[in-house]
Amino acid sequence: MKPLVYPAVLALALVSGIAASWTAFGDQINNNAYDFFFRLYQPPPRTPDSILLAVDDASFQAFGGLVGMRKAFAAGLNRIRDAHPRVVAFDVTFADTGTGDDELEAAFSQTPHLILPCVFLEDGEHWSDPLPRFRRHAVVLGQVDAQLDKFDAVSREIPLEKATSRDRRWALGLEAYRESRGIQRIEESPVDLRVGDLLIPSKRSEGRPLLVRYMAIGGIPRVTLKQLADDPAKAELFRNKVVFAGVTDQTAVQDRRMTPLSDSQQMAGVEIHANVYETLARRSFLTDVSPSVMLLACLGIVLASGATFYLLDGWAANLLALSIFAFANFLPYWLFKHSLVFPYMSSTVTAGFAIAGSAAWRHLVVRRQLRQSESARERYQQAMQFVTHEMKTPLTAIQGSSELIGRYALSDEKRKQMAGLINAESKRLAGMIETFLSVERLSAGQMELKREPFNAPELLEKCVARVRPVAENKAIEISTAELPVNTLLGDRELMEYAFYNLLTNAVKYSPAKTKVTVYGAHEKGRVLVTVEDQGVGIAPKDARRIFEKFYRTDSAEKSGEKGTGIGLSIVEQIVVQHGGSISVASEVGKGSRFTISLPCPN
Repeated sequence: MKPLVYPAVLALALVSGIAASWTAFGDQINNNAYDFFFRLYQPPPRTPDSILLAVDDASFQAFGGLVGMRKAFAAGLNRIRDAHPRVVAFDVTFADTGTGDDELEAAFSQTPHLILPCVFLEDGEHWSDPLPRFRRHAVVLGQVDAQLDKFDAVSREIPLEKATSRDRRWALGLEAYRESRGIQRIEESPVDLRVGDLLIPSKRSEGRPLLVRYMAIGGIPRVTLKQLADDPAKAELFRNKVVFAGVTDQTAVQDRRMTPLSDSQQMAGVEIHANVYETLARRSFLTDVSPSVMLLACLGIVLASGATFYLLDGWAANLLALSIFAFANFLPYWLFKHSLVFPYMSSTVTAGFAIAGSAAWRHLVVRRQLRQSESARERYQQAMQFVTHEMKTPLTAIQGSSELIGRYALSDEKRKQMAGLINAESKRLAGMIETFLSVERLSAGQMELKREPFNAPELLEKCVARVRPVAENKAIEISTAELPVNTLLGDRELMEYAFYNLLTNAVKYSPAKTKVTVYGAHEKGRVLVTVEDQGVGIAPKDARRIFEKFYRTDSAEKSGEKGTGIGLSIVEQIVVQHGGSISVASEVGKGSRFTISLPCPN
């Protein structure tokens, strides 16, 4: 397997994991995980700094519904005035005239640190403000727009600022915090806001969002207008508190939103703004991890997965991979507990893809090793068959000569001749073994091919001389023509085997009284050596497989000549290792033409 495949697989897993969080599907999964973490973990409890002055269902019924709401608020403000709340922030705009305006204005005029709301209109150029008679008693207006997720309409963050082309306003909760601390102005930078000594992470480029650290519904104490009217002593609960006044009745207004802590119960808008204030007061900010941190974390997961399947296998690798996947799922929650928001999809998908890709790579590596092992075993079996096939002739000659010497009283001259034959065939046998081992080592990549010049015509003539006695027994004529070059570059012994094998095959599969021709040519920087016979020929379907190991043609089988189909496959290996090629052209009943193409020496 190519060395760059594994790094490419891991790189793809990294890119896929990071890109997963940028899709709409990934964004929704991240939000679901964020909400789950919110429900799973809450910071240690702390007494809220704020309190709700609420109009609930009972208050609506007691004070005559919407018609009597302004008088009810006026009465409530008058009752809590002596408790000296630090700030009173309203989440009701009072943009139209109504019953009780005089009483409400009078109460506003007696309420210090009053903050009234404004709503950003859909045209993006105007605000819906309280009536001027109310507005003049407010120290500031705070915008009350909620930032709802476009996919599931959950309020996870709120914009700290909203602006038209002429006017910009801060969020109600932010203005309540500033006014409660007596801070005159909000200082800005591209990445945060500073209110006194409080630094709020909120990027200008993203619209100054603030992830709200919500308390559970009901976590912020509340007193309803009816409760306050029934028990004036409850006014003491508002002492030195930041008061958020608004409607919590589920049927009176539609200002209710889903939050990360919601199940089926929505949170009233006034309570959401109180949670914004509490987030600032507790300095409990949730911030997104930087892209560089996310990249490093995902890269670490990928490298750990890659190292696992590179160094280990079996159950050890599987268990460690399972641990890495569990860590990738736990990491976003652990960071959430430390007030950092890490996209869940990035770590999880990265781990999943990295583990799957690494495991697949390991599987392919093991498969390749298995194939190599099977190939080595197959080569060993082929070697044994080759030895049996190719060494029969010299062994028969040696055996026959030795029997003649031992059985008959031969003359000294005859004995000397038999001894010479035994010696020659023994050397031939040794040469065969060496050639075979060289071919095997070349095929397995364990041997470097010799690159030595040798005399090609001389080598070819030697092969012809060796095969000529067999040809003469069948009255087959062997003719040779001069080669276009005298010198070739390569392994002389291996090329001798290749030429000799082609010649013996030509003689073996040719009928008596035919002709075998050996000739050469020069073509486009290559030397062509051709052995042509007038034998049985090869069918087109067999010509495509003639160089496969152990493949024998139908005509070869019918000829009665013995063979295993190994020779031509070895010839092809030798030629290919020399940078050449071998081809065959044949016609059944008319003969065959084998051509070896080799590069010309420089």
